[in-house]
Order: sequence, then structure tokens, then C-alpha cells
Amino acid sequence: MTTTDTAALARFLDVFPDWLRTLGEDAGALGNVVSTQSNDDVARYVASGLNYIFKSLDLIPDGIDDLGFCDDAFVLRVAASLACEADGASREGVLGRLADEAKQVEEFLEGDYPRLVTYVQGLRKGAARGRTVEDIMTDASVRSAFVQEVTAWAGEYQVPPFTRDVKTLIKLKAFISAKLA
Repeated sequence: MTTTDTAALARFLDVFPDWLRTLGEDAGALGNVVSTQSNDDVARYVASGLNYIFKSLDLIPDGIDDLGFCDDAFVLRVAASLACEADGASREGVLGRLADEAKQVEEFLEGDYPRLVTYVQGLRKGAARGRTVEDIMTDASVRSAFVQEVTAWAGEYQVPPFTRDVKTLIKLKAFISAKLA
């Protein structure tokens, strides 16, 4: 890795800890979007991003919480960006902010970003904890339980430590690249 590469990555050392700090708040706000959004495409993308958090919680081994939760923060931002593309009027509040921040995910991941977008698009057909996004969107009781679970998780979320070292960013890039098809 060159000094230029290191300097380019170093700017993310302040961004990603902030995203980890606000992940619970962001998830809680997005839960409100799922419960109140009338545009199915917007709500589906948001629900898929939130549902991914629970899939991630069940799959990410202990000890790499910072990488796993950064991954979750990336997925929420890409899902918000896709939701805003589906309906430009939804670009207000948390959705717009997260969609704008997806540009930083793109800058960080570079060539892997399109693969992440494809992955997030596929989450609309995914499932976590026995519920699909379709279940969340079509069954009011599943949707209500899902929003309650998101709200509870958001309230209990503990910010993991993030080592402000370029090596952490290199590990994060490798972690995400390895999981993408």
C-alpha cells in the first residue's frame, strides 16, 4: 500500500466511527419509515436493510463487531440510496442523509461498490429470523413485530470500539469484498 493509498483511506477513520455511533438511532428512525411509508418500493428497501441487521447479528462472530456493524451501516446507506432512487420525494430526513452518505461508501469500496448495491438489491428477496421482506410488507402483524424488534435493538445497541488505524479499514474492505458475490 502506498502513502497515497493510506492517506486516501485515513479520511474514513473519522467517518466510520460516527456511523457506528449513530447506527442505533439510524435504525430506529428507519423503523419509523417502514411503519409509515406508503411507497412500497421505499419501504421494501428500508425493511431489507433493517432485516439485514438481524441476519448480520446472527452470522457475524463475536470479536469483529466493529467490522460487522460497519457493514450494517454500509447496507443501511445503500438501501436508503436505493429507496431514494425509487421515490425522489422520500429524500427527506434520515433517508436523504443516509442516501447522501452512501457516496462515501462508494468512495471507500471503489470497485466493490456495484457488487454491494447488487447485494442490497437482492436483500429484498432475503429473510432473517424467519421473516422475509415480503412478510414484513404484506402482513401487518409481522410488520408491527418487526418495527418493535428494530426499535428494541436500536435502544439496546452498544457502540463497538473502532480502532482508528488504516489496518482496520483494510480489514473492513477485505471483509466486505469476501462476502460479496
